[in-house]
Parts: sequence; C-alpha cells; structure tokens
Amino acid sequence: MIRALIRRVRVPHPWEPAQAKPLCAAVVTSRLVRVTARVLRSLKVRHFRCFDAHEAEFAAGLNFIVGLNARGKTSLLEAACILVRLQSPRVTRLASAIQHGRRGFVVDGHFAERHLQFYFGKERKKLALDSVTQNRSHEYLQLGRVMWFANTDIDLVRGGAEVRRRFLDFVCTQREPGYRSVLRNYERALRSRNLLLKQTSPRWREVFVFDQPLVDAGTRISEARARLAVDLSAPANESHKAISRSRETLAMEYLRGATADFAAALTDARKEDGRLRQTTVGPHRDDLALSLNEHSAEFASEGQQRTLVLALRLGAARLLAAHFQTPPLLLIDDIFGELDPERRNALLNALPVDSQKIITTTHLDWLETSPLNMLQL
Repeated sequence: MIRALIRRVRVPHPWEPAQAKPLCAAVVTSRLVRVTARVLRSLKVRHFRCFDAHEAEFAAGLNFIVGLNARGKTSLLEAACILVRLQSPRVTRLASAIQHGRRGFVVDGHFAERHLQFYFGKERKKLALDSVTQNRSHEYLQLGRVMWFANTDIDLVRGGAEVRRRFLDFVCTQREPGYRSVLRNYERALRSRNLLLKQTSPRWREVFVFDQPLVDAGTRISEARARLAVDLSAPANESHKAISRSRETLAMEYLRGATADFAAALTDARKEDGRLRQTTVGPHRDDLALSLNEHSAEFASEGQQRTLVLALRLGAARLLAAHFQTPPLLLIDDIFGELDPERRNALLNALPVDSQKIITTTHLDWLETSPLNMLQL
C-alpha cells in the first residue's frame, strides 16, 4: 500500500491521513521555503489511540499544545516520538496505540526536509522515507533524536529497576549504533532460555545453547549502559543545579546484573537458575542507583525527586546534542503543573535554546512571556 504513496496518487489512500481534520487551532508562525534546522514541521495521525484522523503543524523553538485533560495531548506527543524514533516512550508494544476496532495506525510527517511515514498493524508494518519504502530502519533512524519528559518520570526514582533500564535503553538506542538490534537479540535469547528453564525437567544441553548468544549481546548492552552512566553524570548534574538553583549534588551509579565476566556469572548461577526456573543474572537485572548529596534519592522529598528526574532527562538531551552536533526534539508532557512557578520558569530557561520543544499543558497562566506558537485542543 505504500506504493500508492510512492506513485503520488492523488486519490486518498486508506492508510494515509490525507483527509485529516485539523487537530488544533492555527499555528502562529511564518513558513520558511527551505528548512535548515532539524524541526518537526508537520504531523498527521490516523487510527491512533483516540484520533481517527488529525493533523498539526509546528515551528522551530517553543510550541505549546494547550487543552483540558483527556483531549489527546499526550497521544499527539507520543505519535511524534513514534514517527521519529519508531518507538513509544509510554508502552513497549505499539499494538496498544492502535485505535479500538482498527487494524493498524499511521503516523506521517515532515522532519526537516524529509518526509517520514510509518504504518504499524497487528500483522505487518511498513516504513517509507521520502515516499520510498524502506526494508530496514537504519537510515530512517539516523535523521533525528528525541527526549521525552512526563509526569510519570518520577518512577525513575520511585519505580522498579525496569523503569530505569528503559530510560538507559531509550538513550543508548539513539546514541549507540546497533544497540537496538543487540537489545532485541538479547531479549530473544533470554525468552528462549527462560522457556526451557520453566520445563518440569529442564534439558540443560538445550539451555546452554542460548548461553553464548546471551553473553555476546549482554556484554555489549552492559558496556553501552555503563558508558552512558559515566557520560551522563556531568550534564545531569549541571542541569540539576540550573533547575533547582541549589548546591545539591546528583550522583548515579550503574549496577550490573552480573559480574564483569558474564559467561562465568551464568555458569555460577546454573543451580539458582534451575531452582527458580529463570535466568537470574544478566543485563535484565541491571539498575541505576540515584542519590542526592550521597543519600539515596528514594528518601528525597517529592520536589527533589521531580527535579532530579527532570535533570536526568535534560542531561540526556544535552548529551545527545553534543554527541550528534544537533539538538534532539524535546517532547514535554504536562510536567509544569507539578512544579512551583519559580521552578517552572527555571526549567523553561534551562531547556536548550536551539532545540525544538513541543510542550503540553492545561493552561499557560504561569508563563512569564506570551507564547508565539500555540495549538489549542
């Protein structure tokens, strides 16, 4: 069906959101003939969560999406992330984003000078770049990076280790070539090994077949996560000081789910694996310890915890910007309502000036200056 897009047929295609109704009010901005920055200029969605067919346009710099709760603000940001990165920051399975009763969804948009299209269905998916079908996602994913901010980020402190691993993977996938496929290889090997271990009488020769694939992929994952934890420390600390205007020191420590010699750790854990019927060591047990002034962030106040997780996200954005020499797209979902007015504006001022920022909020009473680009839901 993407072929219809390639031939530029003028008849509306069932996957295309060409007949979309405007999602938002007019964008107050001037249109440039040539885009020089990596900016998400347009976004169209079809059969995506609560939207049947909608579209929106954005400008460089600050963009605000203002509206009451349950109007689809978060879903629109999620669609933007999926368009650029082919993954959701909210869920692990994209099938949950398909509108009820539909076979699949479409996200379509212009990022810088490139036309991005992605169809995801329960049975298949298709990807197109400048109306040319892509068999692989490598070139597509090199176009842009994204950093996501949300109220639920407080779970990076309060939640389990899985939440922190997802954060590490979200950043590593964008800055480490091949990390995405290595992570998938590890997850497949882990699932297969655990299925064999769950049998009443595990056949250890079959279980051992998956040890080497697990070690090969797991070692690369651990090395990438460890590098990220080291590199993220300084920009996250700087961001924390900019937002909180305090002298608190943010520290993080990468905790491996296995010893440095993963192969030896797997061998030593065989008895425990057999007893619990699951793989007990490896990157799937990794964690990231967070602290303020050498005290666990778990015991910090809510305000301190929210500032910390914002600093983590902002630090990661700065890290990506420095690594690729171009700022990531910042998608900021209704986080200002949880901050006092001083911290709201401190955060706004701490955001990279050259990044495109799309921010959802229920109101703008707290903003010190009038917004130039606002979409009303």
